[in-house]
Amino acid sequence: MAVLAGERGAALKRYAFLLCGDDAEADDLVQEALVRAFAKPGRRSAEEAEAYVRRIMLNRFLDTARRRRAWSRIRPLLRHDDLAPDQAGAVAATADVRAALARLSPRQRAATVLRYYEDLTVPQIAAALGCRPGTVKRYLSEAHGRLAELLADPTEEARWNPTRT
Repeated sequence: MAVLAGERGAALKRYAFLLCGDDAEADDLVQEALVRAFAKPGRRSAEEAEAYVRRIMLNRFLDTARRRRAWSRIRPLLRHDDLAPDQAGAVAATADVRAALARLSPRQRAATVLRYYEDLTVPQIAAALGCRPGTVKRYLSEAHGRLAELLADPTEEARWNPTRT
């Protein structure tokens, strides 16, 4: 084996490279073929041993290509991790909104939840809270301003207002 690898290693590597077209894969193919060929002790002449190693390389290359082709048909059916959206941002945003809502007054919070979560109109919110529509508009306006203040991104504000530090 050492004699075959030493004397004919370059020729075997060229053969493997022509089969697979990749230098690293060609190295792996030669090494695996040599290991497989000489794992079982046997008496072979140098010419027979090289032909046997080349045959192993060809069979191994064809098997690998067949597996890759089968895998390429199955791969689109599998869910890819890189396609799954990262939920960390959404979780953080939800926590931030909940914390900001908790800092509103009870009436402002109720008006905001009824308006943006329940999708009620101002008259419907007024009826639910037992107040006038103008009061609901004031609650929503105050809540909107407070939420904008609480949820503001400091880096965003710095970009739009460079004088503020």
